[in-house]
Amino acid sequence: MAEPLRKSETQISDEDLIEKFQRGDIYAYELIVKRYKDQLLNFVYRFLGNHEEAEDVVQETFLRVYRNRHAYQRVAKFSTWIYTIAGNLARTELRRRNRRRIFSLSSMGVEDKEYEISDDVLSPERHTNTVLSEEIIQKEINKLSPKFREVIILRDIQELSYEEISKIIRVPIGTVKSRVNRARLRLQSRLKHLFDKSK
Repeated sequence: MAEPLRKSETQISDEDLIEKFQRGDIYAYELIVKRYKDQLLNFVYRFLGNHEEAEDVVQETFLRVYRNRHAYQRVAKFSTWIYTIAGNLARTELRRRNRRRIFSLSSMGVEDKEYEISDDVLSPERHTNTVLSEEIIQKEINKLSPKFREVIILRDIQELSYEEISKIIRVPIGTVKSRVNRARLRLQSRLKHLFDKSK
């Protein structure tokens, strides 16, 4: 029988929760879902630019956490483990989408390089400058290559450390810092140009 959670929900570490879940405490799993669902959805949506695909990826992430709970070992932070699962699934979805796009274009007799498919996923709530600015920024993030997009979301939006990002995407910290800097420069250049035009 699972032992009850004694501490306040917010005081229990992620690592303690997953250990409780590994011992059969389903409520601990529910708390993990509650704790991570919004931030994972934010990460995956910003990476893929599509709400439906993002929801599918996050659902699959939690399913894998459930099925593979005994694969987690406390040597790593739990957040690193779950972000790694979500990131791998998101990259797989992106590759699948790109294959679908190339196939659908070739079947129409259209060369991929001559036909640009818009990745715009603009929210209908365009009534405030804040929302509009957010949409513009997200559009520009979507235009970054996946390797730059992923690190800028993890660092500047999810606010993860360089060390954690390095473990999630399995590249050296120096490479992470370099990609973040290059992504920031590209975004700053594009956004400065866009906001200057809108004045």
